Amino acid sequence: MTFATTMHTLQPKHIKLKSDEVKQLLESYNISVSQLPKIKSVDVGLPEGCQTGDVIKIERNFRDKNRTYFRVVV
Repeated sequence: MTFATTMHTLQPKHIKLKSDEVKQLLESYNISVSQLPKIKSVDVGLPEGCQTGDVIKIERNFRDKNRTYFRVVV
């Protein structure tokens, strides 16, 4: 059995942040990576190549508004 690597239309967009983007995010919220909510490394929504410790930006559309969430891969 093979799985498609394309994203489903209802699945929120998952984006792996670069190290400078992570630094800026943590400084703006005055938090550490360990304080971010977690997402498992086996989650099918993650982009390819994500490793433990990577920070993921999740963009969801809700009632015509774009909501942004952040998770750290565990």
